[in-house]
Amino acid sequence: MTVAFQHGLQGPDPTHWQAASLMKHFLANENEDTRDSSSSDFDERLFREYYSVPFRMGFELGGSRGVMAAYNSWNGIPMMINPVLKDVMIKEWGNDGIICTDGGALGLLITAHKSFPDKERGSAAAVKAGINHFLDTYQSDLRAAVKDGLVSEADIDSSLRGQLRVFYWLGEFDAVNDGKTPGGSPAASDPYGRIGREADTPPWEQETSKALVRKATDESIVLLRNDANTLPLDATKLKTVAVIGPWADQVLLDWYSGTPPYSVSALDGIREAVNKSTKVIFENGDDPVATVAAARQADVAIVVVGNHPYCNATRWKQCDTPSNGREAVDRKTIALEQEQLVKLVYAANPHTVEVLISSFPYAIVWSQQHIPAIVHMTQNSQELGHGLADVLFGKYSPAGKLTQTWPTGDDQLLPMMDYDLTHGRTYMYSKLKPLYPFGYGLSYTSFHYDSLTTSAPQMAADGQVEVTVSVTNTGARDSDEIVQLYVQHEHSAVTRPQIELKGFERVHVAAGKTAEIKLTVKAHDLAYWDTAQHLWRVEKEPIKLLAGDSSDNLPVSAVVQVSNSGEYKP
Repeated sequence: MTVAFQHGLQGPDPTHWQAASLMKHFLANENEDTRDSSSSDFDERLFREYYSVPFRMGFELGGSRGVMAAYNSWNGIPMMINPVLKDVMIKEWGNDGIICTDGGALGLLITAHKSFPDKERGSAAAVKAGINHFLDTYQSDLRAAVKDGLVSEADIDSSLRGQLRVFYWLGEFDAVNDGKTPGGSPAASDPYGRIGREADTPPWEQETSKALVRKATDESIVLLRNDANTLPLDATKLKTVAVIGPWADQVLLDWYSGTPPYSVSALDGIREAVNKSTKVIFENGDDPVATVAAARQADVAIVVVGNHPYCNATRWKQCDTPSNGREAVDRKTIALEQEQLVKLVYAANPHTVEVLISSFPYAIVWSQQHIPAIVHMTQNSQELGHGLADVLFGKYSPAGKLTQTWPTGDDQLLPMMDYDLTHGRTYMYSKLKPLYPFGYGLSYTSFHYDSLTTSAPQMAADGQVEVTVSVTNTGARDSDEIVQLYVQHEHSAVTRPQIELKGFERVHVAAGKTAEIKLTVKAHDLAYWDTAQHLWRVEKEPIKLLAGDSSDNLPVSAVVQVSNSGEYKP
């Protein structure tokens, strides 16, 4: 996903970038409370095999040349001065671009981490560690560091080359001075330089852009429950619809969302989707009497719940709702307080659909046991309402999958600062049955996984096999399916995940038709990190390949033999 995002941002041109992709936060900034002074502690294997993987892939496969160092430490050393920046990110992964600090991190290096007595020494250490862009006040401190011999001009020159490379890829040095345009006019060689300059309609207001946002929103929606085919709703048969929820009439923006050119709320989208003669009642849920009255008179009650992306707060580090979280504030529980509103609506009208619009998982156990249909989507899309209505009323068959495991409650969570996954964190190591597993998501049709075959029964330590998964749409309507491929190491000499995702593919399958999905498994991607030898080690072993629609539903499998052991250094 990281690589695909970067390719979309940077574009396909071999000599210019459309935009520079900067990954953050490196590394293991999973807690918000005390992040400016805390240390995320785990061993080198977890660093190599889990926490750093998206960054490594981003540099090696995605072509990114930008990263932001996290506030926190890893194993006691703050990330903005951690040797891993140079030893691994630059020397192994090839990042010769930007390595920047987070906002105010230089000051926090002194006041929170207490790594140095002042910013003069802190800025010198950061430059030597690989930082070449400070999101902080630093100029006078770094000048003093040069004067006092803590860092040389040559160190700074070497560091700045990374920034200049990024400017080069962005075409900043190609601009032609026409005497009219500030900064110059884009060169003819820059394929992206004139985006937004020549069209009468700004790119974000063009119909193609709106359609793309709506498509992305449609594809992101996850159907969590659909008892007795409650969904999709038949708009032609609905005379009254109740839409209930505190933010059902808004598209909530996050801390860094920017300002969209327009927005379509859940209420807006539902109103557009039903017949003109259909009565749509809206209640925000503040008045229980009015809420019950609205639900009772409706053919269907659609209750919209979830979190406010920045806690509906006006102050930094303020978050008054325990289940909410935001930058610098950790959630205190994963129990959804608004489930009380869901219960109130359901008691008034059993024909209730729950729409959970949230930034993270919730332990909605009661809802899963009682509400006929539950849909999940995330915040911020300007086409939120259209996407939701597309799914609710059957214009689009949902095919989204969960990218996290959803626990049944707080008792299934490890302590926040336990970064050792092997203690039972994520689908890879947890032995507990979750509310919803990683990769889960329902559809308006049904799929049968017919078979999984491999191009060869074995592969060498430097080889690969092609995996073919056959899937048939056994339902009555066309739909997408996301085929997921996992691996198991059943005879490894070291501790391995109980199961691990190695590939996935979204495919559209017409009703009654069969699709063959081809995925490649490379032996290198099955290696573990040998901490003693500091290299990747491929084992001679049988590997079980499994495919299905989620991490706990993998009906087809095959075994491929890695025929010899091997090793390779990064």
